[in-house]
Amino acid sequence: MHRRWVFSGLGIFLGLATAIATLAAAPIKAAEPEYTFTIHHFLSPKAPAQTTLIEPWAERIAAASEGRIAFEIFPSMTLGGKPPELYKQVRDGTADIVWTVPGYTPGVFPRLEVFELPTVHRGSAEATTLAIQDVMPDLEADLQDVKPLLVHVHSGNALHLVNLDVNGPDDVKDLKIRSPSRTGVWMLESWGAEPVGMPVPALPQALSKGTIDGALIPFEVAIPLKIAQLAEHSVELDGGRRFGTATFLLAMNKERYENLPDDLKKIIDDNSGAAIAGEIGAAWDSIEPVGKQIALDQGRNVYALSPEATAAFDSLHQGLSDRWVEEASEKGIDAEALLDKARAAVASHSD
Repeated sequence: MHRRWVFSGLGIFLGLATAIATLAAAPIKAAEPEYTFTIHHFLSPKAPAQTTLIEPWAERIAAASEGRIAFEIFPSMTLGGKPPELYKQVRDGTADIVWTVPGYTPGVFPRLEVFELPTVHRGSAEATTLAIQDVMPDLEADLQDVKPLLVHVHSGNALHLVNLDVNGPDDVKDLKIRSPSRTGVWMLESWGAEPVGMPVPALPQALSKGTIDGALIPFEVAIPLKIAQLAEHSVELDGGRRFGTATFLLAMNKERYENLPDDLKKIIDDNSGAAIAGEIGAAWDSIEPVGKQIALDQGRNVYALSPEATAAFDSLHQGLSDRWVEEASEKGIDAEALLDKARAAVASHSD
C-alpha cells in the first residue's frame, strides 16, 4: 500500500508539472482594455498629423496604462460629418477625441487666435507651441467645454500659387487664395486678395480646377495633399518666416475624461500639454524641409522673399493685431495684455 501511494503521488506531481509547463508555453491572451476611445480627424492616415502626433500619443497612453486604455483612430472624417463639425463632435460626445483646427469654427476660440497672428508667430512650431503652454491659464476660457490635450501650431503658412511668381504684395492683389482661419482672412484682405475659406482636404480639387489661385498652408500639409504637383511656386518671407500660422487642438470629451479613475486621468495628464509640447513642435518643424524637398524634386520654385518684399508685407500685417485686439476686447478679453504675453512667450522660446 505504501509503495502504491508513492507511485500515485509521483504521477500526480508529474501530471501537474506537465500542465503547468503547457500553460507557461501557451500564449497569454492580453486583458481586454477597460476603456476604448475613438479619435477622429480630417486628414489621411498617412498624414504627419496621424503618424507624428496621434499614433505615437495613443501608443504611449496604451503602454503607460498597461493596456487598460485603447484607441481606435478614424482618419479622413470616417466617423461622418465635415471637418468644421469636429469640435462639436467631441464637445457633444459623438467622438471621444478629435484633432481639429479651431479656425474651422470662427468665433469659438477668440483667445487662441492671438498665436495665429503674423506679428506673434515667428516661424517655429516648437517655440510657439511651448509659448502656448506658458499662457494656457489665459486661454482656458476658450476650452472649458472640452478636455484640452494639446494646443499646438504648425511651422506656419507658406504661400503656394499655381502659376504666379511673387515679388511683393502687388503680385497677389485680386487673387483667390485659400485661408486657413479668420485671421488668415484678415491677412489676405490686407493684401487686396480675395480670401476663400475651405478645409484643406478640398484644396487639391480647388487648385486643379482653377477655383482658387493658391493657398496658405505649411509644407507639412502640402505633403499628403500632393500640392507640389499642383503649385508652381511656394513662397516664404525672408529668413524662413511665415505668413502667420494656424492653431490645432487635440481634445477629449470632458465627460469621458472625468469618468476615468484617477490613475488613468494622471496618465492622460502626464502625456498631454506641456509634457509633449516641445516634442510635437520640434517634430512639426522637422517635417517642413521634407515638404520643401518634395516640391524641389518636382521642379517647383521654392524661395524666400527679399527683405524689401518682406518689409512690404510686414507693413500690411501690423494692422491685424490691432483688429484682433479690438474684436477680442469687445468680448470682454484683456486683449492687449494677452497679445503682450503671447509675444513675450514666443520670444522667450525663440533663438
